[in-house]
Amino acid sequence: MSIPIATSGNSASSLSSVSNAGNSTGAVAGKDDKAQMSVNDRSKLQLNAAILQASMNVSISSQNDPLALVYKSAITSINEALKADFGDDAVQNAASQDNSAEATAQRIVSLSTGFFDAFKKQNPGMDNDAALEKFMGTITGGMDKGFSEARDILQGLNVLQGDIAGNIDKTYELVQKGYADFVAANSSKKAETAA
Repeated sequence: MSIPIATSGNSASSLSSVSNAGNSTGAVAGKDDKAQMSVNDRSKLQLNAAILQASMNVSISSQNDPLALVYKSAITSINEALKADFGDDAVQNAASQDNSAEATAQRIVSLSTGFFDAFKKQNPGMDNDAALEKFMGTITGGMDKGFSEARDILQGLNVLQGDIAGNIDKTYELVQKGYADFVAANSSKKAETAA
C-alpha cells in the first residue's frame, strides 16, 4: 500500500514545530551565515531542495512513513533557510520555474559566465585570453562535477532513464555550446582572425 505525499496540505509553519522537535542545537543558519553563502552554494542548495521536493512527491510505502516526516521536515527547514533570499516556499517556487533543457542550460551558462569580469579583476596580471582559459577551466570543471553529482543522485533514485536522461544530456550539450559561444565572444583571437 502506498501513501502519496503532498506539500500543499501542510504549511511551513505547521511543520516547523515537527522539524524542530528534539533538535534544539540544530538550528537553521542565521542571517550572517546566509550573507556569506556563495552563489554556487545557493545553487547547490536549490538543486538539493528541488530533489527533496521531487522525492517527497513520490509515493512512499506504509512501512516507510517515518521518511515522510523526514522529507517534510527537510523541506520546511530548507524553505526557512532560503526565505530571506528567495521568499516564502522557495522550494515550491523553484520547482515551478521553467526547467526545460534550454532554460536550465541558459541559467547555468549565464550565472557561471557572469563571474568572468570579477575573475579578471582578481587576476590583473593575466592577459584576457589566459584569464579566459583559466576561468573556463574552472567553471567547466564545476559544471562537470555538478552534472555528475546530479546524475548520481538521480541514478540512486532509479529515475535516470528515458526522458530524464535525455533531457540531462541535452542540457549538458546546450551548456557546452553556451560556453563555446562565450569563449568565441570573449577571446581576442577572434578579433585577430577577423582582421
